[in-house]
Amino acid sequence: MAFIIDDILLSPIRLTIWVAQKLKDAAYQEMTDDSRVHEELLHLQMRYEMGEISDDAYEAEETRLMAKLEEIRKIKEEQEV
Repeated sequence: MAFIIDDILLSPIRLTIWVAQKLKDAAYQEMTDDSRVHEELLHLQMRYEMGEISDDAYEAEETRLMAKLEEIRKIKEEQEV
């Protein structure tokens, strides 16, 4: 009987912990998803080749995106260790 009461009383806490863990996992997946950055790089390359952006704008945006990829790589390496 005591176990049933414990389960009833602790279920809101367990649910909160479960939801928090799921949110953490989703945030990590989104934070380490480099496919979006690769897509942005391809789109940037296309815009540059079509003459839509200048050399300076291309280099600045490419530098930003490459830094983002490096950051994602570091996060993934830290999680593997």
